[in-house]
Amino acid sequence: MSEVQGQAAGVEEEDVKLTPELIAFIAEWKPQPGNLIMVLHRVQEHFGYIPRPIAFEVAELLEIPVAKVYGVITFYHFFRMTKPGRHTVAVCMGTACYLKGGQELIDELETLLGCSNGSVTDDGEFGIQAVRCIGCCGLAPVLTVDGEVFGNLKTDDLPEILAQFRGK
Repeated sequence: MSEVQGQAAGVEEEDVKLTPELIAFIAEWKPQPGNLIMVLHRVQEHFGYIPRPIAFEVAELLEIPVAKVYGVITFYHFFRMTKPGRHTVAVCMGTACYLKGGQELIDELETLLGCSNGSVTDDGEFGIQAVRCIGCCGLAPVLTVDGEVFGNLKTDDLPEILAQFRGK
Protein backbone atom coordinates (compact mmCIF):
# COMPACT_ATOMS: atom_id res chain seq x y z
CA MET A 1 0.00 0.00 0.00
CA SER A 2 1.41 3.42 -0.95
CA GLU A 3 1.80 6.20 1.63
CA VAL A 4 -1.09 8.12 0.06
CA GLN A 5 -3.34 5.04 0.09
CA GLY A 6 -2.38 4.36 3.69
CA GLN A 7 -3.38 7.90 4.65
CA ALA A 8 -6.66 7.62 2.76
CA ALA A 9 -7.35 4.37 4.58
CA GLY A 10 -6.76 6.05 7.94
CA VAL A 11 -3.42 4.40 8.79
CA GLU A 12 -2.13 7.70 10.19
CA GLU A 13 -4.84 7.63 12.87
CA GLU A 14 -2.38 6.45 15.52
CA ASP A 15 -0.94 9.98 15.53
CA VAL A 16 -4.35 11.61 16.10
CA LYS A 17 -4.83 13.15 19.54
CA LEU A 18 -7.47 15.27 21.21
CA THR A 19 -6.50 18.93 21.37
CA PRO A 20 -6.55 20.82 24.70
CA GLU A 21 -9.63 22.68 23.38
CA LEU A 22 -11.48 19.43 22.70
CA ILE A 23 -10.50 18.07 26.11
CA ALA A 24 -11.86 21.24 27.73
CA PHE A 25 -15.07 20.95 25.69
CA ILE A 26 -15.53 17.35 26.82
CA ALA A 27 -14.94 18.32 30.45
CA GLU A 28 -17.53 21.13 30.11
CA TRP A 29 -20.13 18.77 28.62
CA LYS A 30 -19.40 15.74 30.81
CA PRO A 31 -22.09 16.51 33.46
CA GLN A 32 -24.74 17.43 30.86
CA PRO A 33 -27.46 15.06 29.62
CA GLY A 34 -26.92 14.16 25.95
CA ASN A 35 -23.24 14.96 26.24
CA LEU A 36 -22.02 12.17 23.98
CA ILE A 37 -23.77 13.43 20.86
CA MET A 38 -22.56 16.99 21.44
CA VAL A 39 -19.00 15.78 22.00
CA LEU A 40 -19.04 13.58 18.90
CA HIS A 41 -20.36 16.46 16.80
CA ARG A 42 -17.49 18.67 17.99
CA VAL A 43 -14.91 15.91 17.41
CA GLN A 44 -16.19 15.33 13.88
CA GLU A 45 -16.25 19.08 13.21
CA HIS A 46 -12.56 19.19 14.20
CA PHE A 47 -11.25 16.08 12.40
CA GLY A 48 -13.82 15.72 9.61
CA TYR A 49 -14.64 12.27 11.00
CA ILE A 50 -14.29 10.36 14.27
CA PRO A 51 -10.94 8.56 14.33
CA ARG A 52 -10.89 5.24 16.20
CA PRO A 53 -8.32 6.35 18.82
CA ILE A 54 -10.38 9.46 19.52
CA ALA A 55 -13.52 7.38 20.12
CA PHE A 56 -11.57 5.50 22.82
CA GLU A 57 -10.34 8.77 24.36
CA VAL A 58 -13.88 10.19 24.39
CA ALA A 59 -15.15 7.08 26.17
CA GLU A 60 -12.40 7.36 28.76
CA LEU A 61 -12.94 11.08 29.40
CA LEU A 62 -16.73 10.69 29.65
CA GLU A 63 -16.28 7.55 31.76
CA ILE A 64 -18.60 5.49 29.56
CA PRO A 65 -18.09 2.18 27.74
CA VAL A 66 -16.51 2.33 24.29
CA ALA A 67 -19.48 0.26 23.09
CA LYS A 68 -21.80 3.15 23.93
CA VAL A 69 -19.66 5.56 21.88
CA TYR A 70 -19.67 3.17 18.92
CA GLY A 71 -23.39 2.57 19.36
CA VAL A 72 -24.08 6.28 18.89
CA ILE A 73 -21.58 6.68 16.03
CA THR A 74 -23.06 3.78 14.09
CA PHE A 75 -26.71 4.61 14.85
CA TYR A 76 -26.67 8.17 13.50
CA HIS A 77 -25.89 8.46 9.80
CA PHE A 78 -24.32 11.89 10.33
CA PHE A 79 -21.26 10.46 12.06
CA ARG A 80 -18.49 8.91 10.00
CA MET A 81 -15.58 6.80 11.07
CA THR A 82 -13.52 7.14 7.92
CA LYS A 83 -11.59 10.15 6.78
CA PRO A 84 -13.50 12.03 4.08
CA GLY A 85 -12.00 12.83 0.69
CA ARG A 86 -10.49 16.25 0.08
CA HIS A 87 -13.53 16.90 -2.12
CA THR A 88 -17.00 15.65 -1.24
CA VAL A 89 -19.28 14.78 -4.14
CA ALA A 90 -22.86 14.68 -2.84
CA VAL A 91 -25.46 13.31 -5.24
CA CYS A 92 -29.06 14.21 -4.53
CA MET A 93 -31.35 11.21 -4.28
CA GLY A 94 -34.52 13.16 -3.46
CA THR A 95 -37.59 12.21 -5.49
CA ALA A 96 -37.05 14.60 -8.42
CA CYS A 97 -33.34 13.85 -8.72
CA TYR A 98 -33.85 10.12 -8.35
CA LEU A 99 -36.51 10.07 -11.07
CA LYS A 100 -34.35 12.17 -13.41
CA GLY A 101 -31.19 10.07 -13.09
CA GLY A 102 -29.61 10.47 -9.65
CA GLN A 103 -28.75 6.78 -9.41
CA GLU A 104 -27.14 6.87 -12.86
CA LEU A 105 -24.94 9.74 -11.66
CA ILE A 106 -23.81 7.69 -8.66
CA ASP A 107 -23.15 4.65 -10.86
CA GLU A 108 -21.04 6.72 -13.27
CA LEU A 109 -19.12 8.44 -10.43
CA GLU A 110 -18.32 5.03 -8.97
CA THR A 111 -16.93 3.97 -12.35
CA LEU A 112 -14.98 7.19 -12.94
CA LEU A 113 -13.53 7.40 -9.44
CA GLY A 114 -13.13 3.69 -8.70
CA CYS A 115 -14.86 3.88 -5.33
CA SER A 116 -18.36 3.22 -4.11
CA ASN A 117 -21.02 5.43 -2.59
CA GLY A 118 -20.00 6.25 0.98
CA SER A 119 -16.30 5.70 0.38
CA VAL A 120 -13.20 7.63 -0.67
CA THR A 121 -10.87 7.22 -3.63
CA ASP A 122 -7.55 5.47 -2.95
CA ASP A 123 -5.69 8.77 -3.30
CA GLY A 124 -8.01 10.50 -0.82
CA GLU A 125 -9.02 13.10 -3.41
CA PHE A 126 -12.79 12.42 -3.67
CA GLY A 127 -15.53 10.94 -1.55
CA ILE A 128 -18.98 10.06 -2.91
CA GLN A 129 -22.15 10.23 -0.88
CA ALA A 130 -25.82 9.98 -1.71
CA VAL A 131 -27.88 12.59 0.13
CA ARG A 132 -31.64 12.84 0.59
CA CYS A 133 -32.26 16.32 -0.82
CA ILE A 134 -30.11 19.27 -1.78
CA GLY A 135 -33.12 21.57 -2.25
CA CYS A 136 -32.64 22.31 -5.95
CA CYS A 137 -35.45 20.15 -7.33
CA GLY A 138 -35.96 22.41 -10.34
CA LEU A 139 -32.40 21.58 -11.47
CA ALA A 140 -32.76 17.80 -11.10
CA PRO A 141 -30.65 15.76 -11.20
CA VAL A 142 -28.23 17.67 -8.98
CA LEU A 143 -24.92 17.07 -7.26
CA THR A 144 -22.60 19.26 -5.26
CA VAL A 145 -18.85 19.21 -5.01
CA ASP A 146 -17.71 20.87 -1.79
CA GLY A 147 -21.05 22.68 -1.69
CA GLU A 148 -20.91 24.00 -5.27
CA VAL A 149 -24.15 23.04 -7.06
CA PHE A 150 -24.25 21.43 -10.50
CA GLY A 151 -27.69 20.81 -11.99
CA ASN A 152 -29.53 19.43 -15.01
CA LEU A 153 -26.79 16.82 -15.26
CA LYS A 154 -26.10 13.94 -17.55
CA THR A 155 -23.47 11.30 -16.88
CA ASP A 156 -21.40 12.82 -19.72
CA ASP A 157 -21.01 16.02 -17.63
CA LEU A 158 -19.22 14.27 -14.77
CA PRO A 159 -15.63 14.02 -16.12
CA GLU A 160 -15.51 17.79 -16.72
CA ILE A 161 -16.93 18.55 -13.25
CA LEU A 162 -14.41 16.25 -11.56
CA ALA A 163 -11.57 17.78 -13.58
CA GLN A 164 -12.38 21.20 -12.10
CA PHE A 165 -11.57 19.88 -8.61
CA ARG A 166 -8.66 17.48 -9.23
CA GLY A 167 -5.53 18.74 -7.54
CA LYS A 168 -7.36 21.83 -6.30
